[in-house]
This record gives sequence, structure tokens and C-alpha cells, in this order.
Amino acid sequence: MYAIVDIETTGGFASGNGITEIAIYLHNGQRVVDQYHTLINPVQKIPVYITALTGISDAMVASAPRFEEVAEEIYAYLHDTVFVAHNVNFDYSFVKHYLKKSGYELNVKKLCTVRLGRKVFPGLPSYSLGNFCRSMGIEIENRHRADGDAQATVELFSRMLDHDGKLHIDAMLKKTSKEQWLPTQLDKNVIDALPECPGVYYFFNIKGKVIYVGKAINIKKRVSSHFTHNDPDKKRQHFLRYVANITCTPCASELHALVLESAEIRKRWPKYNYSQKQPAQKYGLYSFEDGKGYIRLAIDKKKKNLYAHYHFNLLHEGLVLLIKMAEEFELDKKLCYIDKTPLSEKDIEFLDPPSHYNGKVKQALSALELQLPTFALVDDGLTEDEKLCMLVERGSFWGMGYIKKQDTLADIFTLKELLNPYADNDFIRNSIYSYVASNPDKKISLAG
Repeated sequence: MYAIVDIETTGGFASGNGITEIAIYLHNGQRVVDQYHTLINPVQKIPVYITALTGISDAMVASAPRFEEVAEEIYAYLHDTVFVAHNVNFDYSFVKHYLKKSGYELNVKKLCTVRLGRKVFPGLPSYSLGNFCRSMGIEIENRHRADGDAQATVELFSRMLDHDGKLHIDAMLKKTSKEQWLPTQLDKNVIDALPECPGVYYFFNIKGKVIYVGKAINIKKRVSSHFTHNDPDKKRQHFLRYVANITCTPCASELHALVLESAEIRKRWPKYNYSQKQPAQKYGLYSFEDGKGYIRLAIDKKKKNLYAHYHFNLLHEGLVLLIKMAEEFELDKKLCYIDKTPLSEKDIEFLDPPSHYNGKVKQALSALELQLPTFALVDDGLTEDEKLCMLVERGSFWGMGYIKKQDTLADIFTLKELLNPYADNDFIRNSIYSYVASNPDKKISLAG
């Protein structure tokens, strides 16, 4: 028995939105044998744009039953069927979520009429419900209402059955098939081709734009987990709706994947990566000699063509370091702009002569240099004849890449020619430092 379902909702994901209408048509593979339809009070405001699309208003659902009041009846229709819908993961996620909240656990096979349509009637310009029906000469009455769209889906389903659709349905419903849980626009061959190794993966939308970047110890397993879980959250629903292609970059280790993922997120700024979207380093520690011969230290916004002794993501981080340097080496706080009161002639009388004071500044900067190590982290590569190398220069991540197993690392300038530069950030730097602390044998100190 097939349960052909359509719902209307207040929004795009189940955990934060409600169902406003549901229609169910029970189909035995030959004809419709039963049906169910009701408006539902979502117990939340229906957005104006949803009312404009569906015609369902707050007033219309005010006297309608809440989902928990009809949950038993809905479960009775669905629990022993194949759940069929156009873009099935959307409808299924809502119905399953609200049945569970009402005390009913729905675990049935799913069948997507979009994916089925591509197999039975290949080559159509579009498989959205409206366009698919238009191509098949099916008129949709009451469009964007659950009953009207469900009836159209019933007609599409019947026509697909008449064109040997049962052969495809049987294959799609096998336990080994990925058809039940994959995004509507994603070919299962893409998942089959993913490697089972560490790496970074990229989700693309139908326009070829990267919308998510992730890392994994096992790429295929991690990518599949985004779609196989029945989470009702917003991000999963967006993935099911928009992911049309997936590519990946195999990595030599989990650390390599972690560093590459962080760099790629900041480079590509994908829509659905919510973490690690921090700005690049914005501040630097600079030094200059003033008109009276004193070397001054200052924290300022990052200058593209000006040498900085160190970079910071946050202004506060730089000020904390500068205050510590001033206290340890007895530097004048006004000459370091910690105290921003203008330097008066009287202040100058109490200062050390420039030659002596500048010596203390140079000592402070030399001590900072010692705290900012330059080293290479060398680990196994993807093949036997290569190594993965990550370069940290003066405390900041410079870049990474693969080098030949026999390459020496004595010359940092030669090493840079072998590696690809990447933007530094706190997350990458701290990850490398943590890894080196646990694996000191993989760290090779280099002259700056």
C-alpha cells in the first residue's frame, strides 16, 4: 500500500515550523482505495508570504484540530505503507517529527516521485510538481493546497506505474538503495564515488555554487550521515532541498582535513557554514621611530604593505600582549599608546635617552620573536613517496602542501616554493600547536 502525502506548512523545517494542512491518498498500486484531508492548527502565526502562496490564513485554521488531536488517525493511515511524496524528505520530516511529538514513531519506507519521475520519464526540462504535471498534461486544481497537490501527485504516480514504474520502485525501495534518503537533485552515483578516507567535502547547489564545506575522517560515511538521519533541523532540510552535487579533496590526515576545511570556509564563505566565519586577522603590532628618535610600539589595523611584528584577530588580544611587553621591559606606556595622553616635554625629561630606551624596545621585540617559532610539521602524505608539510613562520601558519620524501627542510625559502600559501587564523594555528605538542617528533625547527 502506498500513502501519497502532501502537506502545507508555516516554513521550511520541522523543528521550527508547523503543519497547516495534510492530505493522504492510499493507493494499492492500481487505484486509490481511501483518502484523508484536514486543515491543522499549527499553534503559531502563519507568515504573510505563506498565506499569499497557499491561501491558508490564521482565521482558516483557528478552529481546526491541532496535530496531536489527529495524530492517531494520521498514524493509522501511514504506519504500514510506503510513504510517497513529491520531494518526499520534506513532507516525511514534518510528519515524522510531529507524530513523534504526539507519541507515535513512524518508520516506513519512502518514495520520492521526483526521483522516480526522472527514471520513468527521463529528459523532461523540470521535475518540480507544476512543471512535471505541465509536461504530462495534468491540470492541478487548487495548487499549493495539500489536497490539490496530493491529487496531482496521485495522477503522476498512476502514470508512472502505467509506464513500468514498478520496476524502478522495487529497486528504489531496497534496503541497499540510497534513493530513499538522498537529496532530490543529487545523483546517487555521486555518493557511490566518494572515497572512504580523511578529507574535505564540498556541497554545491544546482547553480554550481559551494553552499557548505565539511571535513571528515571517512568522507563517504560523513557525507551520507548528513542525509540519512531524520533530523528536523533547518540545515538538514536545506541540504536535502538544495544539494545537487558533491566533490571532495582527499587529505593525508585528520589534521590536514581540519586545516584545509578552515581555510576553505574563510575563502569561499559558504552559506550554510555557520561556525568559523570569523574575520581574518585585523590588527598588527607595529614599530616606528618618532621625531625625537624614540622607537614607538603600537597596535593598529592590519596594513597590507607594512611589516608587522605579529598579527591579531582582536584588538584586545594585541593590547594584552603590548601591556605585558611594556611591564616586563619597562617600556613607557605613552610611547606604546597604552596611555593615549599626549607626550609632553615634562614627560620627555623623565624618559631614558633614545639610545637606552630603544635598546629596551629591541629587547622586547627580540623576546617576542623567540616566542614566535618557525617550524615545519612533517607527516605522512597520501602516497609512500611524499610527505605532508605545514609551515609555521614566526608563530603564524604560512601554508602547506606535499613535498618529496627525500626533500630537505634546511632552507625555509626553498620550502616556501614547494608549498601553497594559506591565510592564517587562530583556529588553524591552535590546531597545529596542539598536534605538535602531542607529536613533538613531527616538528622540525627552522631558522626564520
